[in-house]
Amino acid sequence: MGCCGPQRQALDAPGQPAVPAEIIEIADNTPPARKRFEGGRAQTGTAHPVIHGDGEGLIRTHRLKPFEVDTAPVTNARFAGFVAATGYVTVAERHGWGTVFRGLLDDPTREPPGGGGAPWWGIVRGACWFAPEGPGSSIEHRADHPVVHIAWEDAKAFATWAGGRLPTEAEWEHAARSGASDDRRFPWGEAEPDETDFMPANIFQGKFPMQNTAADGWAGTSPIGFFPANEAGLFDMAGNVWEWTAEPFRIRSSSKAAKARNTASRAENQKLMKGGSFLCHISYCYRYRIAARMALAADSGGCNSGFRIFYDVH
Repeated sequence: MGCCGPQRQALDAPGQPAVPAEIIEIADNTPPARKRFEGGRAQTGTAHPVIHGDGEGLIRTHRLKPFEVDTAPVTNARFAGFVAATGYVTVAERHGWGTVFRGLLDDPTREPPGGGGAPWWGIVRGACWFAPEGPGSSIEHRADHPVVHIAWEDAKAFATWAGGRLPTEAEWEHAARSGASDDRRFPWGEAEPDETDFMPANIFQGKFPMQNTAADGWAGTSPIGFFPANEAGLFDMAGNVWEWTAEPFRIRSSSKAAKARNTASRAENQKLMKGGSFLCHISYCYRYRIAARMALAADSGGCNSGFRIFYDVH
């Protein structure tokens, strides 16, 4: 909850805002390149867990069928193309609000807190994919940034339209490891990012949540390709935006703690997200590691939640 905002609640929503014409003008249905993985043996989890309560220390072996994956998350331009072609209205638009990190707002005190023990989130009426920080904000000059304020239902709808699907956790981790059967910590290897010389991904720099130095050049999302791809040529497999998977969030363990977490997850219809975002920091949300996991209600999705398309190979 702290990493990606509170569960969506019913609020008195205004009428759905129309997508501005200038946003439709950035529409570009050109998909990114795809990377093919031949499948075979793959691993989820790590022998060096950090956040034990998320179940990341449970190593499981999988046999994967061949699949393909987009080299980049879905961008604003591509999502605009989807909306222009289908008239799709996202969950955030229907509900009339979205969760936004207060540090991105001109006046961080103007919005009510997001709750859930995470006061750095604000509930912003009108915040959605084409107005990420609420009314007055725009993606007009962020066409090549990943789309945000995407709920699981939205990601599924786009994936179907694009002829693809959301990944399993095993497929996502296999792609993040560039197809290797190892336990590397990050998509680039083992080296921990710092805040001066080695910044391989769009994550938080400074003292979370009050001081964001944006040493890497980005306080929020960054354009695709600004940070290096992994060995397989996939961009932003760590940081930038969280990516939805096809799976419910489950911890496959018989422990009492895991059972309790799974019961709560089912009650909230939580799905599994991977990859971390621009708000992850080693001191708070150390989830830009490959094996890290996050649970989020399917109808939620804030200013750092996006997705990437995977494809069956026939």
